[in-house]
Formats: sequence, C-alpha cells, structure tokens
Amino acid sequence: MADVLSVEAPAGAIALAETSRSTERLHRAIFIGLAAVLLVAPYLAYPVFVMKVMCFALFALAFNLLLGYGGLLSFGHAAYFGMSSYVCAYVAKNWGLTPELAILSGVLVSAVLGLAFGALAIRRQGIYFAMITLALAQMVFFFSLQAPKFTGGEDGIQAVPRGKLFGLIDLTGDRALYYVVAVIFMAGLLLIYRIIHSPFGQVCKAIRDNEPRAISLGYRANQYKLAVFVLSASLAGLAGATKAIVFQLASLTDVHWSMSGEVVLMTLVGGLGTVFGPIVGALVIVSMQNYLASLGAWVTVVQGVIFVVCVLLFREGIVGVIAKKIGRPL
Repeated sequence: MADVLSVEAPAGAIALAETSRSTERLHRAIFIGLAAVLLVAPYLAYPVFVMKVMCFALFALAFNLLLGYGGLLSFGHAAYFGMSSYVCAYVAKNWGLTPELAILSGVLVSAVLGLAFGALAIRRQGIYFAMITLALAQMVFFFSLQAPKFTGGEDGIQAVPRGKLFGLIDLTGDRALYYVVAVIFMAGLLLIYRIIHSPFGQVCKAIRDNEPRAISLGYRANQYKLAVFVLSASLAGLAGATKAIVFQLASLTDVHWSMSGEVVLMTLVGGLGTVFGPIVGALVIVSMQNYLASLGAWVTVVQGVIFVVCVLLFREGIVGVIAKKIGRPL
C-alpha cells in the first residue's frame, strides 16, 4: 500500500504541474495572438472604434478583478471611471499638462477616491456593500452635475487636447494615438494577469471562496479587500482617463449609474472570473452600441434580449463556456 501511495503521489503532482504548464502556454499564445491582432486592427477597422473597445475592455477587466477575484460586487464603478475622465480632461485642457501626466492625474484621483470609498464600503458585505458603492457613486454624479466650473455641468468638458506624449509624439492623429492606447491596454491586462496569479491574488481568491477560513489562517481579510478595491478603482481610472484623451470629452455619461451597469453587463457576458472574458464582453457590448445605433432607443431592448439569451445559453459567460469545454482556465 505504501509503495502504491509513493508512486501515485508524485504522478499526481507531475500531472498537476503539466496541466499548469499547458495553461501557461495557452495563455502566452493568447497574449501573443491578441498583440498581433492589435497591431493590424487599425488597418482593418476604424481606429477610434477599436480604441473605444480597448478602453471599455480595460474598465471591464478592472471590475472583474474586484468581483471575479475579490468577490466584491460594486454598483458604483462608474465613479472612478468618470471622475478620472473629468480630472484628465480638466488638467489637459486648463493646465496644459501632457497626455501622460493628465492620465496619471486621473489615475491618482481615482485611487484616492477608491481608498476613501473602499474603506467605507468594506465594512459591510453582500447586497449592503453593493448598495453603499451605488450610493457613493451617486454622490459623485451629483457633484459632477452641480460643479460646472470643474466638470462643465451637462455640457461636460469638450475639445480636450490630445497633446504630445512626453512632449515628443504628436497624438492628434488617430493612428499614433491608437498604438499608445494599445500599449496602455496591454500593460493593464498584463498587470491584472500578474495580480491574479500572484500570492496576493491567491489570498484574495481564498477570501472570496471562504472568508472565515482565510481569517482563521491569519490573513487580514479587510486589508486585502481594500487593496483589491483600490487596485480595481485605479485601473478603472486608467480606462476613464484614456477614454477622455481618445474622445477629447468627459461627460456626465461617464459617471452615470448606467455606466456601472454596462461594465457589469460586459463582465457577465464575457465571463465572470475569467482573465480574457471581460475583453470579449466589452467587444460584444460596444459593437452592439456602435452597429445598432440606428435602432435608437430600441438598442436597450435588443441589449436586454441578447443579455438574457447569453445568460441562458452561456451561464459562465462566453469565455467561461469555452474554458469549460477545453478544460483550461481562460
């Protein structure tokens, strides 16, 4: 019996290690394929459309980091996306900061906002946590509405200058800006991938799955929750600031509750708790908004129908179903 166990244990460990290596190779191939697609995409599709997909994909990835791996459902992630967009637009237009400094300013503000809101929200769990995030986000929306000297009120901040990156690269042309956005998107994706597969990410998943057990092992759950909340808010801010430069606009739409709903929809359609699912979800939702715009108000109805169909047919999301079929996490 001892001989059997001594043989089976190493065999199981070897099989597990081989599966892990196979998954890493698959992920590496996906990253290379995605980078290749982004290189040629502006020659095959309208660059501004692809940039919009990348901005919202990064936003969805940030939200998925919080919900899919942290187990925290936020109904107010538009606060960080939108406020970063406003700050980036304001400092670029009124202070004349270069694009990289404007984007960094937006990210810093969203991180501080995430720290303040997260410290309040993590005191509660479940639906109470979600409602607190929604209430705090609505406060940001009404501030944006009532502070026209900063946000432009209902008109927003328009004609935001794209400027020159590091004072050297002119971003007024869509092609140059496209590759800057692509680099930002890939950097954000790689950062999130590293966070998920780091010891920190493993602890966050343990807290998500069984918080009392994680606490009993000595982990300070609230500190990890706050950390992942701030990281998610900062990355959402990166997406919002980049979007402000791309469209040269920051508006109330960016901080409206419907934006928080859209990012939830993107994540669920693509696959909650998957690395690449939010990218697919963002592509589906943004494509629908772009190509079904002629339907007017009916776009919302069509989105609802497609969402229901996706939930019924793909309960784990599009990428989640594919991952289940091939037996590898995506």
